Amino acid sequence: LEQAWLIFSSSSPEVGAKAISKRHVRRDWLIIPDSIAFYMYESVNKVSPKAGQFLAEAAQTPVILEIRNFLVKETSEISVLAEQLMEKLRGLWKKKEEASSQQ
Repeated sequence: LEQAWLIFSSSSPEVGAKAISKRHVRRDWLIIPDSIAFYMYESVNKVSPKAGQFLAEAAQTPVILEIRNFLVKETSEISVLAEQLMEKLRGLWKKKEEASSQQ
């Protein structure tokens, strides 16, 4: 079971890992696709260990790993942009509140 988890998560950092820099932070919600893959593997493996092994091997094919890494990279960039947008909106909101209180 632990081996399956390592197979599915081998190309990504742990969720609780410390950030190297702001650009290299993996957001917690990005673990969802890995969790889904793990639960699928776990369910299939209970029914058929051979099918589970096939699924584990398929998850390590270059095509799957490339797609997964692309999705992780792009969703991470989108997450950072969304956080920057929220900070800008908070700043605008505070400026509006300060202007209202000074009048």
